[in-house]
Amino acid sequence: MKKSIFAAAAMLGALAMVATGCAGGGAPGAGGNGGGDDLITVGFAQTGSESGWRAANTESMKKAFSEENGFKLTFNAADNKQEAQISAVRNFINQGVDAIVIAPITVDGWDDVLKEAKDAGIPVILEDRTVSASDDLYASWVGLDFEQEGRTAGEWVKENFDGKGANLVVLEGTTGSSAALDRATGFNEAIKGTDVKVMDSQTGDFTRDGGKKVMEGYLQKYGKDINVLFAHNDDMGLGALDAIKAAGLTPGKDIQIVTIDAVKDGMTALANGEFNFIVECNPLLGEKAAALVKDVVDGKTVEKRTIVEDQSFTQEQAAEVLDSRPY
Repeated sequence: MKKSIFAAAAMLGALAMVATGCAGGGAPGAGGNGGGDDLITVGFAQTGSESGWRAANTESMKKAFSEENGFKLTFNAADNKQEAQISAVRNFINQGVDAIVIAPITVDGWDDVLKEAKDAGIPVILEDRTVSASDDLYASWVGLDFEQEGRTAGEWVKENFDGKGANLVVLEGTTGSSAALDRATGFNEAIKGTDVKVMDSQTGDFTRDGGKKVMEGYLQKYGKDINVLFAHNDDMGLGALDAIKAAGLTPGKDIQIVTIDAVKDGMTALANGEFNFIVECNPLLGEKAAALVKDVVDGKTVEKRTIVEDQSFTQEQAAEVLDSRPY
C-alpha cells in the first residue's frame, strides 16, 4: 500500500514538473521569446538595396539583431517591390516568429497583412518609413522626421536663393514612400512665398542610376536655365553629378545641389564642393529597433513613435567630420 502511495506521489511530481516546463516555454509568435535562454526570432522585411543609406541601415539592423544580442534574424530585401515585401511578411507570420520588423516601401497597402500579424499574436515594429494603416495594427515605429528634413533643405534654398528668381528641379524618392511624401511637404512649405520657381519634379526612385537619367532629361529640356537641384537623397544627387558634368556644367557652381542623407559618398561630394548642402538622415536605427522588439516581446509598454535626431552640413562642416563618419 505504501509503495503504491509513493509511486503515485512520484508520478504527480513528475507531471507537475512537465506542466511547469510547458507553461514556461511560451507559444511561438505569441509575444514570448521561448523562455530561458532562447533567442528572440525576428523577421526583418527591408525595402531593398537601392542606396548607400539603405546599405548602412541594413548593416545596422543585422548587427543589432545578432545572436550575440539575443536574436535570431531572418532577413529579406524586397528589391523595392511591395508585393514581394508583403509576401515576405506573410512568410514570417507562417514561420511563427516572435516579432516582425518592416521598413515599408510605400505608405499604403499594409492593412491586411498587418491585421494578419496582429491576429497571429505577432507584434510588428516599423523601421525608417511609416504606413497609412491604423496605428493599432503595429506596436511602434522608429525613424527620422522626414518632413523636417525636407523643411531644413527648403530653408537653405530660401536663405540662399529667395529674391534671385532661381529655377529649381527636384529628384523625388520612391513614389508613395513616406520619405518622399514628407520631404516634399516640408520642402514646399519652406520655400512657399519665395520667388524660387520649381520647374520640374520627378522620381529617381532613390537610386543613383535613376537620378542620373532624370537629370539628363532635365538638362535636355531646361539646359542652363537650371540654378538649383534638390535631391531627396544623396544617391540621386550623385547620379545627377554625372549628368551635369556630361553636359559641360560644373556641379556646385553652375547648378547648386542640396540633398538628404549624409552618407560617405555624399559627404565627400559636399566636402569637394560638388554638393552645396546636405541634411542628414541617420541610418543607424538598429539598436533602437532591437530595444523596442525586446520590450514589446517582454510585454512592456513602449512609445508609439521614436524619432532619431538629424544634423545638417555645409561644405566646411563636411570636411571637418568626413573621416570620422561611421557611414
